[in-house]
Amino acid sequence: MAPSVQRRPLSSQAADVLLDGIRSGRWPLGHKLPGEATLAAQLGVGRSTLREAIRELAGKGVLDSRQGAGVFVTALDVTEDWDAVLRRASVVSVIEARVAIEAEAAALAAERRTPVDLRAIKRALTHRRWQDRSIEEHVDADMDFHRAVVIAAHNDVLAELFDSFVPRVRKAMTDMLRARPLDSPEADHAAHADLADAIAARDPLAAAAASRAHLTELKRAFA
Repeated sequence: MAPSVQRRPLSSQAADVLLDGIRSGRWPLGHKLPGEATLAAQLGVGRSTLREAIRELAGKGVLDSRQGAGVFVTALDVTEDWDAVLRRASVVSVIEARVAIEAEAAALAAERRTPVDLRAIKRALTHRRWQDRSIEEHVDADMDFHRAVVIAAHNDVLAELFDSFVPRVRKAMTDMLRARPLDSPEADHAAHADLADAIAARDPLAAAAASRAHLTELKRAFA
């Protein structure tokens, strides 16, 4: 039997006990929880408190209350806030995730880009060339180029994922360039130009390879 709830607030304590039961496997994924009266008795709380606890876990995506069917387990734990995950993640981990996202986006961009997309990519490429400006401005111009490539893939999920990485990447790039300037800004820009050329040529394999090569080199800089 699950341990009873003793401390206030009761609804939050009940939610904790329920979550512990789910984590331990007492109620597996997809399992229907016991009826309200039975579950309330097991937790040692009233039905109204139990309902509040279920609402709390439902709001976190762990439970799903289905009218006329009962309450079902839809996740085995509370999903951590995405921003918190990125803040904690190492820069190398973020770049590895960017490889997965941007290499695929580059391949799709080569297949799907429109004339408008191509103009946006070329405009961003020209703007990102290192000029007499601050490191922050250069990093912003670089991120604009990469975003133009992702947008050309015409995949909203990839675009959302890329945008979620931008704050973490922007800070890391700014800090790195301030501590250690690029050995060859020209070679770095040429790598971006290769990516733009592959997209213009509608060559998905070359586009993905160019994206992966550039980001892998970036990863080495942070390793």
